[in-house]
Formats: sequence, structure tokens, C-alpha cells
Amino acid sequence: MSDKKKFDIYSTKIIDYVKVFLAVLMGVICLVICAQAFTKVSPANFYATVACCIVLTALESINAFVIKNFVAKMVFYGLDSALILTICILTGNSFMSTIYCIVLTQCYIAVERFKDKTILFGVSCGVFTISFLIGSFVSNSNPDAIDIISGVLFGLLAIVIDFIVVAFLLKFYKTNVELSAALKEADENRARLEETSEELTATKVFEERNRIAKDIHDTAGHSMTTVIMQTEAAKLLIDENPQEAKNRIISANIQAKNALEQMRESVHLLAGRDKVHPLKEEVEEVIAQTIDGTDVKARYDLDDAQPDPETYRVIVNSLKELLSNGIRHGNATAFYVELKARNDELTLLVSDNGKGVKGEIKEGFGLKGIREKAERLGGKCWLSGEEGEGFEAEISLPYKKETK
Repeated sequence: MSDKKKFDIYSTKIIDYVKVFLAVLMGVICLVICAQAFTKVSPANFYATVACCIVLTALESINAFVIKNFVAKMVFYGLDSALILTICILTGNSFMSTIYCIVLTQCYIAVERFKDKTILFGVSCGVFTISFLIGSFVSNSNPDAIDIISGVLFGLLAIVIDFIVVAFLLKFYKTNVELSAALKEADENRARLEETSEELTATKVFEERNRIAKDIHDTAGHSMTTVIMQTEAAKLLIDENPQEAKNRIISANIQAKNALEQMRESVHLLAGRDKVHPLKEEVEEVIAQTIDGTDVKARYDLDDAQPDPETYRVIVNSLKELLSNGIRHGNATAFYVELKARNDELTLLVSDNGKGVKGEIKEGFGLKGIREKAERLGGKCWLSGEEGEGFEAEISLPYKKETK
């Protein structure tokens, strides 16, 4: 069971205890009235008084614990008022104001709006005054005017005090209940937020791991492709041209070392280390490493750009992936690379003369990673190619020149 539900049950029990107390108090007052009537009125009036007291106590208990409808409660209030008037006629005005206060307190508890409580209070003052006057004249043929006035004023004062005290206590209780409920809800929301925070943290860790995997794939894939090409060429040349084969192996060794350094740099970049080289120099180095010691040719047109570290990393890793894909899958021997910074947009264009694509372009792990990283930064990625016509990729990212 939730804390809020337990609190609601606890609050309901407090109201029920108050209702029980009022019902018991009504029974006690009725017993006192009957005891006084036993010695003061005729047997017929005494039995009528006992009957009225029993019915009044029963109606008050039913109204408090059974009746929920507001209109029905007002009907019971009218019956209670009629019984109180009857008891006053039979026995006099003893305890009349006390009984009225008990009945009104039960009604105040049942009424939600303060405006309705005020109307009920005003009507009750009028009913009490009329009932007291009727009881005084019926039970006493020559009533004293001072006694009547003082009795009415005393009764009205008791009803006023009851209204003020009960209204204040109910307002205080309602405010306390609402405040406690709000605190309970705040605690539950905080607990849910903590759970959500833990889930988001776990999700963030997963996304970061996935991102690291993609970065390493882009870097290692590009460099290892170059290494494989160098070693494959060395195997073919080792008998015919040992010196050239040796040069290819040396180049492959350099590429492997570069790959290790690039992977370390990727991890450092993910950890928040600032980039070392300007973007233009880094792109030139990537192109140089690709064509070094191979038959691959490349032309490029590069603008100076100073993007933020995330955009920097996406441009560099995307270039490595596209060059690697062109060589490995497209058998490309020539590339054209263009890096342009225009207003608030940074664009990378990579074209090759490879075998192109037959039919619909299917994005593998590398191409899909390029698109997702571009879109995550608010950019776009376009891929195009036809069979025998090469392959082209264009990446457009939001660009805001980084200031140091």
C-alpha cells in the first residue's frame, strides 16, 4: 500500500472518530434530558421525549456514517430540527443550544464549501430562534421576556462560537491534509525522479559506449584498410621488387602506429580533451595517410574552420570512414574531398571513382553511424551513387566558429 493511500485512510479515520464522539455526546445529552423529564413532565410527555431522543440519536448516527448525498443530509437536518423543536415543547428549552451545536457540527463536516457552511449557519440561527420562542410559549403559558431574550442570545452565541471554532478547525485540518498530501506526492515524485535519473544514467552510459565503438570503428577501419593494402602490395612485390616491398611494409608499420595513436586520440576526445590540430590540417593528414604508398589519388579543396570539438570529431571520423569504404568496398582509386564553411553551415563532400552502388544504398554500421552522428548534432547526411559511376557523400552540420 502506498504512503499516500495510508495517509488518506488515516485522515478518514480522524473524521470518523470526531463523528463517533459527536454521536456519543448526542446520546449522553439525550439521556440527561430524559432523566430531567422523568421528574418534571407527565408520563405521556416523558415517553414521547424518550422516543424523540432515541430517534434523534439514531438519525444523527445515520446521517454521520451512512448518508453521503448532500441533499439527503439536509433532509435529515430538517428532521433533526423538527425533533429538537418537539423535545423543547415537551420538556422546555434545556440543552437546546447544545443539541443544535452537535447537529450543526455534523453538518459542517459534511459541507465542503465555506459559503454553504455560512448559509447553513444563518438558517440555523433563524430556526433556533423560532424553535426557542415556540418552545418557551408552549411549555410556559406566562414566559418571562428577559428569560426568553437571554436564552435566545445565549443560544445564538453558542451557535456562533461553534461555527467559528468548527470552521477554523476544519480549515486548519483541510490545509494540513492538503499540505501533507503535497509533501507525500513530492516525496513520491522525488523517488520517481531518482529512479528515472538512474535509468537515464544507465542509458547515457550505453550511448557513450556505443559512440566510442563507432569512433574506434571509423578510426581503426580507415587505418587498417590502408595497412592491409600496403601489406598485400608488399606480398606481390616481395619477389620482383624487394626494396619496394620493404617500403610498403615500412609504410604499413607507420600506418599501424598511426592507427593506435588515432584510437588513443579518439578516447581522449571523448573524455573531453581539446583537439590538437586545426581541422584543415587534420583533414589533410587523413588524406595523406590514405594515399601514402598506394596508387590512390586525391584532390581536395579545404576551408579553414574552427568548429566545436564534437563537430570536429564527426567531420574527421566521417572522412576516415568514407575513404575507407571507398577503397575497401568500392575499389576506388581517386577521391575528391571538399570542406566548406559557409555562414552557419559546415559541409564535407567526399566523392570517389569506385564501382558505385547497384540499386538502393544499404547503410552498414559505418554509414549508419555517420548519419546518426550528423543528425544528433542537428545536421544531415546525403548519400548517392550509381553502378560504375562512383559514390558520393555529403554531410552538412550546424557551424558556429569556436572562439578561444
